[in-house]
Amino acid sequence: MDILQKIVKHKKREVALKKELVPVHQLEASSLFQRPALSLSAALRKSASGVIAEFKRRSPSKSVINHHSPVHEVAMGYEQAGICGMSVLTDGHFFGGSLEDLQMARATTNIPLLRKDFMIDEYQFFEARAHGADVILLIAAILDKNTIRRFTDLAHELGLEVLLEVHDEKELMRSLLPDIDMIGVNNRNLKTFEVSLETSRKLAADIPGEIVKVSESGLSNIESIRELRGMGYRGFLIGETFMATEDPGRKATEFIKTLEQ
Repeated sequence: MDILQKIVKHKKREVALKKELVPVHQLEASSLFQRPALSLSAALRKSASGVIAEFKRRSPSKSVINHHSPVHEVAMGYEQAGICGMSVLTDGHFFGGSLEDLQMARATTNIPLLRKDFMIDEYQFFEARAHGADVILLIAAILDKNTIRRFTDLAHELGLEVLLEVHDEKELMRSLLPDIDMIGVNNRNLKTFEVSLETSRKLAADIPGEIVKVSESGLSNIESIRELRGMGYRGFLIGETFMATEDPGRKATEFIKTLEQ
């Protein structure tokens, strides 16, 4: 069993327990549930940098990344840096995140927020809305096309945008839907954790022009991002480059200033 299968197995147990503790109607009663959502895809289309900055404490591949920077400080620093949106890891067991991190980021910023988690149940979409998310991540590697269709419809009904993550041409071809808001090409192999920007390069031409292209993982080099922009990418999800520093917000500021020169 690879790490992705382990995560999904654990996530199913976790969601089942949550559904018993907090029913959907209680989530719908949240003060954040009816707030107008912000559009990440629109922000990326008009941005000169396209940076989506991530808040991540740890990961299965790198263990501890940053346990000293509070989410509200990082969120404010990212917003001041001029990012297009913020990705917040909400998986607790494997990444050290929480829905409270998402809620805190929402309370301190007015930028599009992506709930980055392993979405395997409709219940999680209501959680995302209730905690201030504007966008949800769908991972093609763990979902079939019918489920992606159903989840996309639900996300849009709730006012959420969809970032569909793929890792290769096969995943892209079998999961592509015309109303997906954004396609994220993850340069990290979730089974081996190896990173290669060649993944984004190979898939660039296969993503329809009307869908916003996002490159994810391994994006620490300004020139690589400029190259990918030339191939049609408008979003760049960056986590460890910022989070593995003493001041993620300051690092994001320096990075974006250089990128926009």
